[in-house]
Amino acid sequence: MYYMRRSLGSSAGFTLLELLVVISLITILAAIGFSSYGNAVTRSREAVLKENLFRMRDAIDQYYADKNHYPYGLNSLVNAGYLRKVPEDPFTRSTDTWQLIPAESSLDDLISELGVFDIKSGSDAIAMDGSSYADW
Repeated sequence: MYYMRRSLGSSAGFTLLELLVVISLITILAAIGFSSYGNAVTRSREAVLKENLFRMRDAIDQYYADKNHYPYGLNSLVNAGYLRKVPEDPFTRSTDTWQLIPAESSLDDLISELGVFDIKSGSDAIAMDGSSYADW
């Protein structure tokens, strides 16, 4: 009988303070997780941008080595088979925002159209290392 009285007198469950502590810990852990997720997404976009710039610059160099002039645009690289398609800038999410750097003109090239010497991102955002994506 003593056992029954004891179980009837004690309350089962959590106190309000215990619930607040648990909810606070879950909130803190969720905030840390969301912050880490945002940084991971930005780092992966930066890696994709670096890879896209490397591949397009390599294609421009191969085009120049084969044809002895720079391509007139990114579509020239696609049409000639150096790229399958123009890659998307991961920060502007467009293929039309690439900044094309024209080749320097020489006396022999004054009449002919200048081609694309280099390419940069069209994004004006700042990278995680503090540099601008447009300077990569």
